Amino acid sequence: MTVTDDRTAEQDAPQGEVGRDRRRKEDQRLITGRTRWTDNMQLQGMLHLSMVRSPYAHARITGIDAGAAESSPNVVAVITGEDVKEIQGSLPTAWPITPDQKAPPHPAIAVDRVAFAGEIVAVVVARTAAAARDAAELVDVDYEELPAALDLRQSAGDDVLAHPDLGTNRSATWTFDSAEAGTGEDVEAAIRDAEVLIEREYRQQRLIPAFMEPRSVVVDPTGEQFVMWSATQVPHILRLMLALTLGVPESKVRVIAPDVGGGFGGKLQVTPEEIITFLAARRTGRPCKWTETRSESLLSGHHGRDQWQKLTLAARKDGTVTGLKVELLADMGAYLGLVTPGVPILGAFMYNAIYKFPAYHFTCTNVFTNKTWTDAYRGAGRPEATFAIERLMDELAAELGRDPLEVREQNWITHEEFPFTSVCGLEYDSGNYEAATARAKELFGYDELRAEQARRRESGDRVQLGIGVSTFTEMCGLAPSRVLGSLDYGAGGWESASVRMLPSGKVEVVTGASAHGQGHETAWSQIVADQLGVPFEDVEVLHGDTQVSPRGLDTYGSRSLVVGGQAVVQAAQGVVEKAKPLAAHLLEANVDDLEFSSGRFRVRGAGDDQEGIGLTDLALKVFTAHDLPDGMEPTLDADATFDPENFSFPHGTHLCAMEVDTETGQSRMRSYVSVDDVGNVVNPLIVDGQIHGGLVQGIAQALWEEAVYDDQGTLVSGSFVDYTLPTSADTISFVTDRTVSPATTNDLGAKGVGEAGAIASTPAVVNAVVDAVRPMGIHDIQMPCTPERVWRAIEDSRQGGSTPTEDSAQPHFTQDAPNQDDPGPDGPAGGTAYPQEGGRA
Repeated sequence: MTVTDDRTAEQDAPQGEVGRDRRRKEDQRLITGRTRWTDNMQLQGMLHLSMVRSPYAHARITGIDAGAAESSPNVVAVITGEDVKEIQGSLPTAWPITPDQKAPPHPAIAVDRVAFAGEIVAVVVARTAAAARDAAELVDVDYEELPAALDLRQSAGDDVLAHPDLGTNRSATWTFDSAEAGTGEDVEAAIRDAEVLIEREYRQQRLIPAFMEPRSVVVDPTGEQFVMWSATQVPHILRLMLALTLGVPESKVRVIAPDVGGGFGGKLQVTPEEIITFLAARRTGRPCKWTETRSESLLSGHHGRDQWQKLTLAARKDGTVTGLKVELLADMGAYLGLVTPGVPILGAFMYNAIYKFPAYHFTCTNVFTNKTWTDAYRGAGRPEATFAIERLMDELAAELGRDPLEVREQNWITHEEFPFTSVCGLEYDSGNYEAATARAKELFGYDELRAEQARRRESGDRVQLGIGVSTFTEMCGLAPSRVLGSLDYGAGGWESASVRMLPSGKVEVVTGASAHGQGHETAWSQIVADQLGVPFEDVEVLHGDTQVSPRGLDTYGSRSLVVGGQAVVQAAQGVVEKAKPLAAHLLEANVDDLEFSSGRFRVRGAGDDQEGIGLTDLALKVFTAHDLPDGMEPTLDADATFDPENFSFPHGTHLCAMEVDTETGQSRMRSYVSVDDVGNVVNPLIVDGQIHGGLVQGIAQALWEEAVYDDQGTLVSGSFVDYTLPTSADTISFVTDRTVSPATTNDLGAKGVGEAGAIASTPAVVNAVVDAVRPMGIHDIQMPCTPERVWRAIEDSRQGGSTPTEDSAQPHFTQDAPNQDDPGPDGPAGGTAYPQEGGRA
């Protein structure tokens, strides 16, 4: 459910296409079964691949017998790591966060050792997919099992090495200190002088992107180029990395991302399977296809999150925050993917969130384990940061005996203070946290629910009511290039677009942003329709093909609209500027006397009845080139590349009411309200869909989802029977709304929206669950807050134990000491011990 905000109807009514609810152009082919999924590709003589994967988390390969597989019907070849070890290279990492970062070689096919269960050790190439799968079962691999590093905190102590050749499991340690950076004060002094000190540890469980369309790759080597179709978010980046990894001229590689069924960061990768399919096609000289099974997707596609967070918050007794210290251990898994090491660093700039912390210190140590490697997952570092600080602000409010919204309001940046430079040195350009929160409270019925909560507590009701708060901002629209360069990121943050005026008056838009469900074709059409004054239906958007769109940096980090959309705006403006001299020539006027609106050039001051000349008419006249001004080229097409000067900073307030049965631990969502400020909106229908999808994804982390390994390193949540994705039956009708603080960093005034719901919802839900049982002395429940975990926390509290089961003296984050195992998937929460009363927690 979506309700309108409190702006007037006149303000809400769009004057053009931008701001109008438009059903997505893309949906027509999707709902009629005319999609262009990669797995739909059928090429003459195409071969099929099946991967042979290690069942062990860590083992030495002592022998591979492929004889039975090679002699199977319809099998063309079996390829092992030994066969391609000289040509397969190592999968790329684009983000070395420190000069001394350690990284093991990452072959697409393991040669002599495997480092996680699911790593590829051989590939069968056959004439049919079924024959390839059957023959893969016949490949006999001998392993010598090795000790596996599985527990994140123990691995940080180097007791068992995930990669013995590295000599350590620690990949890199990255630090930011506000005093050293000159952006704030000394955090150790703030902690030393604190009147109230809150220390907590939180666990960000490992998650699986679980996109709707499985990954799929087709490579055709039979023409002048290698043509790869891939279900990827990053066709341009993939093309470059293929060329660099395999030593193929970039001009000889074409990558096409056709319809892509979701990604959530899970397809922001250069995968072993893409490299392998390319190698198989080059080896056989025939088109090759690989499409993963769902089990393969859960097992070997990269995972997300997986951190231990230790936070220390310093404050005064009046509730004013004075300092924040963050210490992270981040699980890289077995290898470094494309942006694996940088994901936690993205969150480094967001732990301070919307609050005016005078002092801040952040340290992250990246650790290798023998598990599937991690990388970007919806929000990429920002959800982890928001969760931690919003949980911590609730803890501060509880310690002070105050309303959590009141404490937040006391410390947040007021709307009069924008633009505001944060303690991390980022400039937040615009925002109004007061307006979003006031609207959320109104829609939620905050005061009434607090009153009901008090009545239930007084009566000792078996079902207690918890109210969760999450106020957030995020840095998105990943750019600018100079900032990314200062963080040693291996690419820029710009985006490119072209607008082509066809002789018929129709318009083609070529964008470097590559959609995988966001509705680019619709939104870009709305933008160009308004810029050029042409009908929405007359705009065609082309994307996802490196030959059609040769320049681009693709789609991730909520950058499509605020970076790619702005490039489209500038290209459209370039068309108008190119058309001006011709319009002036035909209207016998000076260029400076022209004005352009609603698709027509008119002479300023010539009266309202003048007809002028339309841009679509000029398109035909340029094509014929019969009467052009001297020196004018016969084209109105324009290109633009936009590299923003700042990130985008959407924000919002999310409120959640959870009912918790104190006898069973069962939690039920009663209501959920989110009020988000994403700046100006191009298509409200698309924005609402993004918010709803993000909400469900974030709520799922709070309540249901977790990738679980056993003590041998086997993924035991390797199917949707065990990895519990929510369905529509598991959710409620959300109430969503928007306030508008236009961005100042792009002409559209837009901010990112793709990750907002997933960032804000997780702490809102967990805060609500904890709030329901806080009177029982419970201060934390480890995600996901399953009924068993909630019940165990309640039982522990009734038996007089502290909520956390971890030994508070255990040196979880020291440089040289091993740590206790993580609690099991259904065990109670971890963390430090919390006193019930007093000024220092």
